Amino acid sequence: MRVTAFDISGPKLFLPKQLSDGRGYFAETFRADVFEQHCGAFDFVQDNESLSEKAGTIRGLHFQSEPHVQGKLVRCTAGALFDVAVDIRAGSSTYGQWIGETLTPLNGKQLWVPPGFAHGFCSLEPNTVIAYKVTGYYSAACDKGLAWDDPAIGIAWPEAADPTTLSAKDRSQPRLADLPVYFGSEYTA
Repeated sequence: MRVTAFDISGPKLFLPKQLSDGRGYFAETFRADVFEQHCGAFDFVQDNESLSEKAGTIRGLHFQSEPHVQGKLVRCTAGALFDVAVDIRAGSSTYGQWIGETLTPLNGKQLWVPPGFAHGFCSLEPNTVIAYKVTGYYSAACDKGLAWDDPAIGIAWPEAADPTTLSAKDRSQPRLADLPVYFGSEYTA
């Protein structure tokens, strides 16, 4: 498994090795020892999956606050998606900056979005399925968000991105300038 870092500390890109033959391929999609070596000790407690029927569906930007923060290990199991992580760690030298990756079943890429980052994505094909492991249980009281289109962040969303697909919750998320501090210096190490 190959693991690469970004200019923003924290997120990592995992690329499992695929062993292919005439039938298809086999890949180890997760190894706790490799993950811990590159990302630290986290326990995954819940697996989530969502289907976006329409290409251009935008979901996010989401995160959970204390005491139920979540790290997410994200992959695409059908279709294709543009996956985004935004640094919302107060005091971070990369606060408000983002990274993005295209995830597909064929490229096998998985994005680690650690606590202290907002996460979102845009489906690039119909019937796109995103699957992700999380390090904290869902908590409605800690469920927070950030405006997907905040010009201060400047995410270069794909041309397919369709704002009419946003949920009511995602249409009313705060901009970065109005976001309270949820993640302090303990998340920037």
